[in-house]
Amino acid sequence: QVADSLWPGGAPAAAAPLTRLFSAAAPPAWVAVTGENKRRKRTKEVEEVSEDQSPPITQEPPIKAKKARKKELSKAEKKLANRESALEQADEEEEQKLFQNKVKQKERASHAVTKSVVNSDTGTTVKQQKEKKAADETVNRRTVFVGNLPVSCTVQALKSLFKEYGQIKSIRFRSLVPAEDTLSKKLAAIKHKVHPNAKFVNAYVVFKEECDAIKALKENGTEIASGFHIRVDIASKNNSHDNKRSVFLGNLSYDISDDAVREHFSVCGGVVAVRIVRDRKTGLGKGFGYVLFENTDAVHLALKLNETVLMGRKIRVKRCGEKWKAPQRSAAQSRAPKDRVDATLKNKRCSNGSFVGEKAVPLKKSTKPKRLKTLPRNKAGKNK
Repeated sequence: QVADSLWPGGAPAAAAPLTRLFSAAAPPAWVAVTGENKRRKRTKEVEEVSEDQSPPITQEPPIKAKKARKKELSKAEKKLANRESALEQADEEEEQKLFQNKVKQKERASHAVTKSVVNSDTGTTVKQQKEKKAADETVNRRTVFVGNLPVSCTVQALKSLFKEYGQIKSIRFRSLVPAEDTLSKKLAAIKHKVHPNAKFVNAYVVFKEECDAIKALKENGTEIASGFHIRVDIASKNNSHDNKRSVFLGNLSYDISDDAVREHFSVCGGVVAVRIVRDRKTGLGKGFGYVLFENTDAVHLALKLNETVLMGRKIRVKRCGEKWKAPQRSAAQSRAPKDRVDATLKNKRCSNGSFVGEKAVPLKKSTKPKRLKTLPRNKAGKNK
């Protein structure tokens, strides 16, 4: 453009390369400055338009936070507050009690339902347990208890004794004392390893029919070996013991045998059975037992054997069901002092037919003035 202005007739041919140089080179500095100014003006105009369109912001003065002053409560207001809190606590406790009672009622109802359904310990229903008990009771009615058997007794010997009464299903020995602590009772019975001090064993004989077990009771009191009279009884719990025909024995020797008791009371009458309560582990007696007679007349004669000596001990004999009473002391053994006895006798003589108890002698009051208790110096200083 400058070249054109200098040469109005048009730029000469020599000026062509100059125009190419100007067009190819960067624009001059004043052109760049004008461009930046235009951009700044445009940004200012855009900011002014945005400020005009935005609503005016009202600046509120900062609110100063007022410090809340704690009001001091008076005594009456404090009492009211405490009373209200106590009433609220009482209401809450009553509500908790009512809720707990409801929960307990629900638990009882659910427990009653679960009882009829399943027992958690055994995993069986109550009906099944009742049926099992009934089945066990029927088995016990068919079972015969045989006591006071010799240790040398075997299964074959018992079978030969009871086979005439009916078919036998099983025989098992009990009250065995193993020779060693490591052996079980079952293993000791199989291997015949019994303690040398043990003299007798017991057994259970199970019959197929109940009537056969009742027939086997005829063997009660038979002497199966020298000095061994067996005791045969039904193993059922419903079998009631006749207390009118039996006596209780106390202060027995621990190593006493059934036959020794039988011989001691055979003078009174016919002895049906002798039972001495023994320890399961050792087989020794616990010091008491029972004797069953054929009739009640023998019981009156057996009571006369009270405090008689049996195996070096004075035994006690009494009726079954009676409580033991200690013997009362005589007047000579009384511990009351002689002065007190003489005083009571004098009061009785002077009573003229009316009962007068022993009078209490009042104590004489002392005339000396009471002294004040003096405290030690250390305690007196602390009290100050």
